[in-house]
Amino acid sequence: MNPPHAPKVAGIDPSLPAPTQTADSVDSPLVAPNSGVQDRLAGWVSDLTTLHELTERLVRTDTLDDALHELLRAGAALVGARRGLVALEPADGLGPVTTVGLGLGHADLGQIETIPRGSASAGHLLDGLPEPGGERRADVTHPDIPGEADLDPRHREVAARLGFSASYAVPLDPFRTGPWTTPGLTAIPSPSPEADGAGPGSPAGAGNRPAADAPGAAGAADPGRGRAPAAVSPAAVSPAAVSPSGVAAAMDTGAPSGRLGGAAWLYDEPAEPGERQRHLVGLYCGYAAAHIARLIELSRARAAVATVQEELLPTRLPRIPGVRLAVRHHPGPRGGGDWYDALPLPDGALGLSVGGVTGSGPSAVVAMGRLRSSLRAYAVMEGEDPVAVLSDLELLLRLTEPARSATALFAYCEPGTRRVVLAGAGHCPPLLTGERRTEFVETTLSAPLGMLSCWEAPSVEIEPSPGETLLFYSDGLLHRTGEPMDRAFARLHTAAASAPKGVRGDPDALADHVLRTVLPDGPAAPAGRPSEDGAEDVVLLVAHFD
Repeated sequence: MNPPHAPKVAGIDPSLPAPTQTADSVDSPLVAPNSGVQDRLAGWVSDLTTLHELTERLVRTDTLDDALHELLRAGAALVGARRGLVALEPADGLGPVTTVGLGLGHADLGQIETIPRGSASAGHLLDGLPEPGGERRADVTHPDIPGEADLDPRHREVAARLGFSASYAVPLDPFRTGPWTTPGLTAIPSPSPEADGAGPGSPAGAGNRPAADAPGAAGAADPGRGRAPAAVSPAAVSPAAVSPSGVAAAMDTGAPSGRLGGAAWLYDEPAEPGERQRHLVGLYCGYAAAHIARLIELSRARAAVATVQEELLPTRLPRIPGVRLAVRHHPGPRGGGDWYDALPLPDGALGLSVGGVTGSGPSAVVAMGRLRSSLRAYAVMEGEDPVAVLSDLELLLRLTEPARSATALFAYCEPGTRRVVLAGAGHCPPLLTGERRTEFVETTLSAPLGMLSCWEAPSVEIEPSPGETLLFYSDGLLHRTGEPMDRAFARLHTAAASAPKGVRGDPDALADHVLRTVLPDGPAAPAGRPSEDGAEDVVLLVAHFD
């Protein structure tokens, strides 16, 4: 009897023999990667993450004071300190010169400043004192101030009084190449095992774990970790990757050059940061120095524009019998084109004007200066006719500044008779306030200067009563309120009407009262408004008639 055949199944040929086992058996399990390599890679990732987080917080600061405080907080987290200070003293001598503390009051900073500069950590770096080998030190460490015999006695005295026993300081120089930056090196090398100890705030065995009370802080590396090759190379890690010429070009020619200052951190107990901590704080301070240099350049430019603007405005107000004047002027951060003026005219008359040109920045400030000077000349020649004064000013603007427009308000005052004739060109109406009335002067609606081919508008004549006050102001005062214009006008009206009786007779006190009431947070940009509103000037000119 023949043996039965296996049933045929689609896709299977039962005549083919089954394949034999050809793969070799695995005799031993796979070898795990070296744990030391994993530790080094984890350390690099931790360091990169820490620097990324800290520099992100740094670049979000837009003022010099905020940047200095953020530098101190981040540096304290990196080196494991509680207190610190940064002394800003640019080497070019153009300022600003300031000292900011972390956990230190003004009295504490004053005592630290009494330490001889050659002995103080930050002072040593500020003076750039050379070492015996002729090189300038990249950092200054005092791990045990009470135990250092060759330290200045005043240094030990101040340290004992303020309660710190060690300090660590680094320079702030955007173009400096320190021990933490090698030209062309863009990786974070791991320190050698013999130099890698547990620094303060980073106990042995902590590895790269951040301190619990300092988010983002990097501790000292684990003992036994060897020097790693430059395997990770993000271009943003080292300031040396950015050439000084490129940074200088980005900061323009007005940027400070060379050393900016020094930062020092103070320890309550004898201690010093480990090599890895020094490496990270050195990298961070390189970034911080470049950012601070840009902020210094910006502050210098703003100060220069503000100085020019103040010099183009009256340095003092005239004293005319029968009228007392006061003014408050707060320029915008970019320099605006608003002006005010009080000009003595023939026959004991007085010319008052406020106005502003479009735009901001140095060009607007210069245009404002030209218009204000021209208005003074026209006021002397034909001040009794404010319409003629503004008509001549409009013609001059149209011929010499065809791309600009301006608003202006000019008032011709006769203090003896309390007669005021005024005309406006697109400017806010003045506010007349006294014990019996507070109302806006109904000036004729007219276009700003330079908007029409021929400007003309009728003048308005008013007679303030004895004890009443005229308020001239810029539209920046209304815009800084952060409210629509109708509500801003109502707030100004309420502020003037609610002035106490003792304030009404003093123009300076009335000006301060109006500003405090209209702008309770001060003449700064409101939180909910666009930045261009906060950049406008605030002008308030007060004329009180006796």
